[in-house]
Amino acid sequence: MSEQWKTPAGRALRADGLRIADLDTSARPGFDGHKKDGEALLAERAEVLAGLQEKLYANGRAGDNRSVLLVLQGMDTAGKGGIVRHVIGSVDPQGVDHAAFGVPTEEERRHHFLWRIRKALPRGGQLGVFDRSHYEDVLVARVHELVPEAVWQQRYTEINDFEQEVTEAGTTMVKVAMFVSLDEQKKRLRQRLERPDKYWKFDPGDIDERAYWPAYQDMLDRTSTGYAPWYVVPADAKWYSRLAVTELLIEALEKLELSWPPANFDPAAELRRLDTA
Repeated sequence: MSEQWKTPAGRALRADGLRIADLDTSARPGFDGHKKDGEALLAERAEVLAGLQEKLYANGRAGDNRSVLLVLQGMDTAGKGGIVRHVIGSVDPQGVDHAAFGVPTEEERRHHFLWRIRKALPRGGQLGVFDRSHYEDVLVARVHELVPEAVWQQRYTEINDFEQEVTEAGTTMVKVAMFVSLDEQKKRLRQRLERPDKYWKFDPGDIDERAYWPAYQDMLDRTSTGYAPWYVVPADAKWYSRLAVTELLIEALEKLELSWPPANFDPAAELRRLDTA
């Protein structure tokens, strides 16, 4: 960890006890540096992340069923897409399982809400990414009253049980909730409305997303567990949020204590064969 991280990201960003209403979305928890420092460090740490992810992938090829799953939740404009492009984009795409969850299809609606999530879980050796996730079913479904309250209330327990099952099967979950200020959200929405190349990213419903905040608070309070904790990332500064998620992934991968898998052949014999080929 860089000396500019005065507190490890995993400790500085842990959601336990945090109140969203009190969150300073321009803050940089744990990091003692400016934008220039953060951008330089991000380039360095991206290489570390790429190396660790390569080891994870190599071990998966050798039969290791462990994986890491990054769950990204946040309002539109919070920067989830930027995380995918600038953080996940720094690693080998062969070792990435990416899924973006939108409005359920007709087929998906015929199944339990976790059906489509289970299908998208990362394979052994993969770095999985959920751009939105099963948490839509206690956020969107709640705010827009798509299901009765008794249904979405029960889903918190179902989600906790599901995540315990997933982690016990060998997947390390890194759950990240990203928040921007109202002013920053307006600025980013305005950019989408003023640039034709950004129109496709705009949804009129984005303007009303502040209604989600109470649902996000319940999400954090009721589903941040010891086996799958939530991390809250202030996202007004894009460079900070990208750096923070990079650090969270590095911490998760380092805890796996990965080493390169041994060869399942005789390297010396293969070198002799190569020399005479």
